[in-house]
Amino acid sequence: MTKNRAIRFALNGQQHEGLSTWPAIPADEIDSGSPVQRGLEYFNDPRIGLSTGVWDCTAFTGKMGPYPVNEFMIVLEGGVTMMGQDGGVTHVAAGESFIIPKGTVCQWRQDGYLKKYYVIFDDASGADPARASAQRVLKIDTLAPREPTPSPAAELLIGSSPRQSGRNWFEDASKQWTVGVWDSTPYRRKAIPFPRHELMHLLEGSVTLSDPDGWSETYHAGETFFVPMGANVEWLSTEYVKKYYCIMIPKG
Repeated sequence: MTKNRAIRFALNGQQHEGLSTWPAIPADEIDSGSPVQRGLEYFNDPRIGLSTGVWDCTAFTGKMGPYPVNEFMIVLEGGVTMMGQDGGVTHVAAGESFIIPKGTVCQWRQDGYLKKYYVIFDDASGADPARASAQRVLKIDTLAPREPTPSPAAELLIGSSPRQSGRNWFEDASKQWTVGVWDSTPYRRKAIPFPRHELMHLLEGSVTLSDPDGWSETYHAGETFFVPMGANVEWLSTEYVKKYYCIMIPKG
């Protein structure tokens, strides 16, 4: 039986299996170029419209139009320029992250090879995308101010309560999917069934996740991992931690 555990992301697959060639981008979605795209899914649940993995592609320019899904991306290699319907320009380079809300009218311009981690939320709830917290390309500034957030309940902690802060950069129209930046002083939390799906990318520090069966993995700054909802995990950070988060809490 497969354990419901955290998934460590790797650029070319956990076993170095490489990325698979994906179907060609439809010609009516391309302004210029003959892109070849490849990818590897690390998690996909079509019932809730959530998928995440690694993707790369050769150069191309897409057509201006509404983005079909909510997507959070961390650029690993190369870069992309997003053109807005209003003429606004957003450049995103390796090491940076951005969000494209569903329905945002924009154009993807990629002059060379690009590789990224992604989280896609293909919302089928029927919620009007315009009701999201933003309807434009959002490049995340990790130095932007954050607000204090509640620490875990005392009964879940082993040791002292941490000081934590965060900033939500985006919430989708259905209020199921959020992206932001969070930080915390060291703390240890007991193993609990994880109450959400969450991709985390560590910007600073390290964290060890473990479960009662003896599984344990440590993640360091620069690494990315995904914790599926229901995974029974303990959190231990012995140093300051700062991360990107992309959270999905399905309704119903």
